[in-house]
Amino acid sequence: MSDSANTMHYIRRNSPEFPDRFEGISGSPKGLYVIGELPRDDMPTVGIVGARMCSRYGRETAYEFGRVLAGKGVQIISGLALGVDCHAQEGALAGGGKTFAVLGCGADICYPKTNRAVYEKIRTCGGILSEEEPGTPPLSRNFPKRNRIISALSDIVLVVEARERSGSLITVDFALEQGKTVYAVPGRVSDLLSCGCNRLIEQGAGIACSPETILMELESQRTLCEAAGRSRKRRNGQIRREGDAGRMTGLPEEEAYGSGKDLTALSGEARAVYDMLDRDPVSLDILYRRSGLLPGTLASALFELQLAGLAEECGRNHYVKI
Repeated sequence: MSDSANTMHYIRRNSPEFPDRFEGISGSPKGLYVIGELPRDDMPTVGIVGARMCSRYGRETAYEFGRVLAGKGVQIISGLALGVDCHAQEGALAGGGKTFAVLGCGADICYPKTNRAVYEKIRTCGGILSEEEPGTPPLSRNFPKRNRIISALSDIVLVVEARERSGSLITVDFALEQGKTVYAVPGRVSDLLSCGCNRLIEQGAGIACSPETILMELESQRTLCEAAGRSRKRRNGQIRREGDAGRMTGLPEEEAYGSGKDLTALSGEARAVYDMLDRDPVSLDILYRRSGLLPGTLASALFELQLAGLAEECGRNHYVKI
């Protein structure tokens, strides 16, 4: 076992090592006790939460999402609780990725004790994090606080199973307050363990029918961030036309491109996706299956169509042709 897995470090908020994801977050912790590593800021991260007393469906779904996402280089954040949390983190370990457990007790305490084997593996394949001092017992008042850390460290929060008044919904509330994207795994309308997830979807959360949906969302977020960065650069360095001193060019590239509506200017992937769209909404999952494109390529094609004014998102992950 490495030294970092045996040693606890305290990372203060003003330290260069403190995660950038806490910037601008209300109630950012003053510091974190860490065994192992902190999640990297430059890697996509998904928080997976859900019911402690989950069903077999919840166990298998949490494990599979954790395994597939971690295998694609996505960091998995959870709380090491019984049920969905632990199974998602077991899946992440099985996928060969990194997972991080945020505890409501001291980082030196494995809670619950039955998750000792997973706790030990996470020390070397990720990290154990807590804002509580070492030796702090798992007091009930600490768990809502730790939920805000789970959401803050995540790009997306995924709820796998949750009752209508589940504690997992506290994490969702923090995520929405922090401006994070929320997804939920749908379940049967008659299943009490799916009431919370189905209600979240009804209120506008993304529908997570497969890990590929989350991968496409992460790629879309990355594409949008990169495009925003390019747009800022263009606006900061607008080109003056020759012989027209003092006059700036008219539109940034995105706006000029969007005004044309010329399909020949699109990439082959964007034209193919455009042909699959209709006036009625088409889901991201259906586009993924029909197109055969990789998640990142599909996300880029959809973004290209939106910039061109040829498609728009109407509701979470549903697109229509314009």
